[in-house]
Amino acid sequence: MNPIDQAIQLIEQDEINKAIRILRDYIKQANDNDLISIADLFIELGLLEDARSILESLVTKYPDESDIRLVLAEIYIDLEDDEKAIYHLEAIDPSSDEYIASLMVSADLYQTQGLFEVAELKLIEAKRLAPNEPLIDFAQAELAFSLGKYDDALFNYQKIYHQTDKIADVDISLRIAESLASVGQFEESLNYYKDAEIDDPDVLFRYGYIAFQANRMDIAIHTWEELLKQDDEYGSVYQYLAEAYQEEGLTDQGYQTAKQGLEMDPLNKELLLTAATLARKVGEYDESYRLARHAIAIDPGFKAGILFLIENYREEGDFEAIIDLLTHIIEQGETDGYYKWELAKAYEQEETYDLALKYYREAYDDFKDDNDFLKAYGYFLVEEGMREEAVEIFTRYLSIDPSDVEIESYLARLND
Repeated sequence: MNPIDQAIQLIEQDEINKAIRILRDYIKQANDNDLISIADLFIELGLLEDARSILESLVTKYPDESDIRLVLAEIYIDLEDDEKAIYHLEAIDPSSDEYIASLMVSADLYQTQGLFEVAELKLIEAKRLAPNEPLIDFAQAELAFSLGKYDDALFNYQKIYHQTDKIADVDISLRIAESLASVGQFEESLNYYKDAEIDDPDVLFRYGYIAFQANRMDIAIHTWEELLKQDDEYGSVYQYLAEAYQEEGLTDQGYQTAKQGLEMDPLNKELLLTAATLARKVGEYDESYRLARHAIAIDPGFKAGILFLIENYREEGDFEAIIDLLTHIIEQGETDGYYKWELAKAYEQEETYDLALKYYREAYDDFKDDNDFLKAYGYFLVEEGMREEAVEIFTRYLSIDPSDVEIESYLARLND
């Protein structure tokens, strides 16, 4: 039996090492055609250095054999020797049958190197030579997609879509869906998702997210529920699913979902705040406060959590809680002027006017162009008998909003 046929038979029988020994032993006696067959087998077996050695010897004998250079270039790419890969690609004659393929391999290589303009030029040349080749359209679409040029990507993906739904294991429907979503066409994107084969958890998550963005909570909920059936440890879905339930008025389900997510990721501050919001809606006020405070303990700069607590403390008239919260937050190094304004208002409600004045003054630099702040500060100063300072504040207010006749009249009375 021919040694190559013998080796193939051994490979089929999973006797890989024996096959490799036979092929290596046969190299010295093999003719050039058999050497090419041996190199092909080595490539299939992942023995790229063995294949490279054979093909380099052959290309020395046959420098014009473009098919050998093309295979060598692909081997060098896999071996991460880009310089030698480019050498062989550039040596392929434009008149050869492999020239278009060499342009596409070059484009892919330059793209991985970040030389996107060079990659684009290679594909333009390939397109000029083979205007009806779907693989070139696909390569141009993939390059545009990777660069965020979604309109260009869409143009090429949709040309391919009318001919085939998959190239190189890439689902064209999904690429079109993602491109449409990236340019804000969420509803149309969903139509292409419906045509795609979706069994990958990441794709299911993305499908649900785009439905969420399109305000199709029914699709988002159904998709994410399916995802959790496949993989209940897919942590990032719990936050969005809880929010989707909340949007649909399914508060209890949203709350339970948020709590399930926290079992896996107890330090997720956004999920803690979502759970706090839902806990309050189902009447668990103490738990709501606990969850929100936990979120802030994890990150004292988590403004959304702080605002949630301020709003609910204010709603219940618990200004002491606002003072305790914001005093602690400022002690932690947070310098947001809004916290000082809220402290000023809380101290004003508690009739601790000296501290209210202190924090109004500290917040002024941050809110000197904010009409609501200036109006509140001005009235406070009047109440405290600081009319000259109040006049300055209301004058600044009117410089921003000269149409407010009520404040204009009030200022006139102050001046009188």
